[in-house]
Amino acid sequence: MEDSESEKAFSNRDVYIGKFKGILPHGKGKYAWSDGTVYEGDWEEGKMTGKGQMIWTSGAQYVGDFSGGYLHGFGMFTGPDGSFYQGCWRMNIQHGIGKKQYSNSDIYEGSWKEGVHEGNGRYSWNSGNTYVGSWKGGKMCGRGVMKWDNGDLFNGFWLNGLRDGSGIYRFADGGYYFGTWSRGLKDGKGTFYPAGTKHPSLKMWCSSLGYYDDGKGLSSGSLLNSEEGKAKPSVKRSVSEKLSVGGILRNSSRISHKCTSLDKNWTHLDPAKEFLRYGSSHSLSHTSEDGQQEAQDNNSLVYEREYMQGVLIKEKVKNNMEISKKGKQRKIISVQEAKKSCIDLLGGNRSYYLMLNLQLGIRYTVGKITPVPVREVRSSDFGDRARIRMYFPRKGSQFTPPHYSIDFSWKDYCPMVFRNLREMFKLDAAEYMMSICGDDGLRELSSPGKSGSLFYLSHDDRFVIKTLKKSELKVLLRMLPSYYCHVGEHENTLITKFFGLHRITLKTRRKVRFMVMGNMFCTELRIHRRFDLKGSTLGRCTDPDKIKENTTLKDLDLPFEFHMDKLLRESLFKQISLDCKFLESQQIIDYSLLLGLHFRAPENLKAFSQPPDDESLPTGDGVTVGGFSIPPKGLVLVTHEPGSVSTAPGPHIRGSTLKAYSLGDQEVDLLLPGTGRLRVQLGVNMPAQANHKVPQDDADSTDVELFEFYDVVLYMGIIDILQEYNVKKKLEHAYKSLQFDPLTISAVEPKLYAKRFINFLEKVFPDIA
Repeated sequence: MEDSESEKAFSNRDVYIGKFKGILPHGKGKYAWSDGTVYEGDWEEGKMTGKGQMIWTSGAQYVGDFSGGYLHGFGMFTGPDGSFYQGCWRMNIQHGIGKKQYSNSDIYEGSWKEGVHEGNGRYSWNSGNTYVGSWKGGKMCGRGVMKWDNGDLFNGFWLNGLRDGSGIYRFADGGYYFGTWSRGLKDGKGTFYPAGTKHPSLKMWCSSLGYYDDGKGLSSGSLLNSEEGKAKPSVKRSVSEKLSVGGILRNSSRISHKCTSLDKNWTHLDPAKEFLRYGSSHSLSHTSEDGQQEAQDNNSLVYEREYMQGVLIKEKVKNNMEISKKGKQRKIISVQEAKKSCIDLLGGNRSYYLMLNLQLGIRYTVGKITPVPVREVRSSDFGDRARIRMYFPRKGSQFTPPHYSIDFSWKDYCPMVFRNLREMFKLDAAEYMMSICGDDGLRELSSPGKSGSLFYLSHDDRFVIKTLKKSELKVLLRMLPSYYCHVGEHENTLITKFFGLHRITLKTRRKVRFMVMGNMFCTELRIHRRFDLKGSTLGRCTDPDKIKENTTLKDLDLPFEFHMDKLLRESLFKQISLDCKFLESQQIIDYSLLLGLHFRAPENLKAFSQPPDDESLPTGDGVTVGGFSIPPKGLVLVTHEPGSVSTAPGPHIRGSTLKAYSLGDQEVDLLLPGTGRLRVQLGVNMPAQANHKVPQDDADSTDVELFEFYDVVLYMGIIDILQEYNVKKKLEHAYKSLQFDPLTISAVEPKLYAKRFINFLEKVFPDIA
């Protein structure tokens, strides 16, 4: 029974005035701590629960919901620095929908998680800049629109507060740049449309980047961070802890309060619509990025540009009509290719059915095999009976859930072997399943080769899924025992890492086989060029008209040779030799080295595309181009420090940290000025200098690259290892082509192929010791 109101003083000089239930405060009451902090409001069995007001000696004040002694529910908090927050709370932390005005007059309204911006929201700086879009961990991350006070806008992808990915930059004078960014800098190919020039439909561009579907959205970033270096007032001590000093509290359940929406309007903010809403009404006489002010006496000209960490390395001036015509042709071709791939595979049904089937099957397989106790692989685990089979009707069954795809049968090959391989590669089962089977789905890629295979990429870029021919599946199953032993003995192997082998059978009896592999180009750095190297000249070049930014080029397209540290090179070729011997033993030919290049621009030349204010540019060991001195150092090798870099294995990373001769045979990390520090492993984060073989005849060309050599970061692995030795097939291919390429004809035996392959790579990576 609730007692009448009374006053009680405690031995620690705290005082409570209000109603009691037994010896515990219950009902309305006021509690004053000895340090001057005061709470007045509702109590429930000794804990602040309900509506109330808390005033701290610092001047901070909270009015709103409490639960179990915590700020929990909806309330208003005024900080001692003058900041003000109104919105949802959970356990003394801002969590949910809320609006905060900081002491410097910045304003954020939107979603919060554990005290930081997370989800959708709008941030307005006191300088006049505004961002509307996605947030993660207190930083702009995902799709969003930034509007600067000078009228410039950016609409695109963001990561950690910086522009990162595809996007559109609209200048105040009406000019547009469509391109890609990396860590806040232009990085890759793009097109600049001067003011007054006809440009692609913004609505169509936004749609193509994912604004009007349920797929992964955009994100872009500015160099501004919302929370960096900003004080965050918070309640450091739980009020429950304060009350426990008085010795009057007992355990009690916390009451959960529903948080009402502060302002429903913000939840409907669409970054793409925000971008289009701003339109081109602003007309200022200057621009703010890369000196983009162009002479506008000819509005039919557009500029195709390529950047490397903010440095302009290539530019073509083209007629706008030519760009538009090419864009339409590409769109028609891509639509036709998409339709063809879907029709061939699923008889006209949309390709997402196949993706959904893959996800359902993998989720089922991983869930079934993970609880099985870990044990050594047995010979029976490779046999014909080592299979998991299941039928997935659309309506569901006793063992499978209902789904929105078509009926299909599922087969998982050698589940225990691949489970152990995943553990050998240090892959967590839950992360593996969520990466492939998460709500974000899979992305279909165009095939880089002539095999006709379909490729899918997981939403986080960690895994590649490739469809297989029946003959390729047989090769992989035959070589699987030896492959398992090889990757177990050689942690630095460059051979493709396999994580699963599966088959889907449709109602039409059409069978689709596929394997899950690690993505060799899963890295936070942008891969600027990709090459598939076999060491042959027959058909090993790419039609220049078909080259796009992500096109995988071939042997004859490679204009570089790479100079590496002595020990790094030795480690590379030692492993390549071991891997080639393994492939010889399995009678495998036609494999390739997949090589990815990340070019590094010197940090002090990020704004190289702008004319310098003075002529005091640094001098040193660089080259001179157009009167500018260009130092070559875009990366530095430093002694390995495990605490300074991530040592967690990825889907393509497994093995030791490499040692470098230049640092006294010590393990090394790669320091990238302005970017970060990376662990150097075989085939991952490997530094080199790329010497560019520029033809002398192109010296006066308007399309010539500006640098003679580059600092690069290399990513590589041996792929296409499922082609068996077949002398008849190889000879027929050589003679039918009417080109008697000695590299092709002499490579009909696995041993000769391996020798040619290694000899070619020794020229690509020459020994400069």
